[in-house]
Amino acid sequence: MIKCYHCGKGLLYGRSHTHHRGVAGGRWKKRAPKTQRIFKANLVRLSIIEKGKAVRIRLCTKCLKRIRKDMIDGKKPFLTLASVKKEMNVKNKEAKVAEDAKVKAGTGNQILTCKSSLALH
Repeated sequence: MIKCYHCGKGLLYGRSHTHHRGVAGGRWKKRAPKTQRIFKANLVRLSIIEKGKAVRIRLCTKCLKRIRKDMIDGKKPFLTLASVKKEMNVKNKEAKVAEDAKVKAGTGNQILTCKSSLALH
């Protein structure tokens, strides 16, 4: 049976109930039918980092939402997503390149900004 890796959410058995108004007087022939059905969890296949290796798992969207919210809030999530780790590495590299470019051209930019601010006053 397919379940969420973190919370164990999977299949649930229940009944679907149509919204049939029925007839006054309790006529059983006219009552709204209730049929058996299976409720499936909304599971997403993705990769996580576990013990330094990428592992493919299924997570329910509620757990995935919790992980993403924890990352935005700056908290440590209960799982590390492999795709997010790659994105973070790319963002870190881009930030370092931008920082290096600022350092290399730093003195020239400061002089220009000072001159332009003096010219405006």
